[in-house]
Amino acid sequence: MLRPLQPFVLLTTALCAQQASAPPVATGADILAETGAEALRERRIGLITNHTGLCSDGRRTIDVLAKADGVQLVCLFSPEHGLAGKLDESGIAHGTDEASGRKVWSLYGETRKPTAAMLQGVDTLVFDIQDIGCRFYTYVSTMKLALETAAAHKLRFAVLDRPNPIGGMAFEGPVLQPGREDFVGCYTMPLRHGLTAGELARMIVGETGLQVDLQVIACRGWQRHDHFERTGLPWTNPSPNMRNVTQALLYPGVGLLEGTNLSVGRGTDQPFENLGAPWCDGRALAAALRQRDLPGLAFVPIRFTPTASKFANEACSGIHIVVTDRARVQPVALGIVIACELRDRFPAWKHEKLDWLLKDRSTYDAFVAGADAAALQSRWQKDLDLWRMRRKPFLLYD
Repeated sequence: MLRPLQPFVLLTTALCAQQASAPPVATGADILAETGAEALRERRIGLITNHTGLCSDGRRTIDVLAKADGVQLVCLFSPEHGLAGKLDESGIAHGTDEASGRKVWSLYGETRKPTAAMLQGVDTLVFDIQDIGCRFYTYVSTMKLALETAAAHKLRFAVLDRPNPIGGMAFEGPVLQPGREDFVGCYTMPLRHGLTAGELARMIVGETGLQVDLQVIACRGWQRHDHFERTGLPWTNPSPNMRNVTQALLYPGVGLLEGTNLSVGRGTDQPFENLGAPWCDGRALAAALRQRDLPGLAFVPIRFTPTASKFANEACSGIHIVVTDRARVQPVALGIVIACELRDRFPAWKHEKLDWLLKDRSTYDAFVAGADAAALQSRWQKDLDLWRMRRKPFLLYD
């Protein structure tokens, strides 16, 4: 039985009239700045953040907290890609933020959760990172591990919430099977989950019974059907290969394929919009996908040579994905259709690692046996219907 969670949720109304130039949506960080960090007064803070932890006027959350009266910013914690969001490597060292002088503890190096030594002098962990709404994007995994750490050390945990950039209405894909949790799949949720970080934190605490003092500083003005371009907020690339809202939208489907011997465009100017391989025939693949008549999408055959990652410096044939109607795109369905076309047309495609991110063995086994895309997607419907009910008590936005 679900246990509805009733944490402290700050749904602050504007304390002063917004200027005409202000975005229609205010993030949790904006609310914090507007109120002089009142919700965190008298707290000793360890801030989990990166370069996306910005107010809409460009100020860093780090600096807002460092300068706030009655708040002590003790240290910083950085996720995958580091504090500046520029590193694309497996281990990231600890460091120092030069502007604030605070120690930066890496949570993507020798440990992925804060240790007791890192938490010296901290009574509150604050999370402020822009997620993109995909299960295998690791920032929410960092959040979950930090939530568990907060519970173990009896710390408050605050989330400065941000919009889900690919919308909060749609959710797609198989729900992660219990027992298969890892850093690229931290919770039993679909590939495209349709939650904000704050809502997911509420759900994790509410469903698991985690004993933690959770505080969510909610966005103002965001609605579930809004994609990022409707928020008026400045876009900041959340990771080195996530460079625009189109790539964020495509990522839950195209990114699903990157464990296989296929380039998903890393090392090109348009990662997750381009995909292919030396063994692929882009013209044939684009023609096959056009026949599928996938809503909101078009496909152009291309040739490209990645400068990094899969097939670096090798000529590839493949496709460029064009989004023609963002509201109609179903990225996970796209990924599954592409997988079926690759399986049926290109024997050189090695799909054994598809289940690394899919995390649904029965679906993968059906895929190997030759099931078509529609049959594969139908396997998830009951779990998605249950997901709709599971998430309802924890939603913060209409």
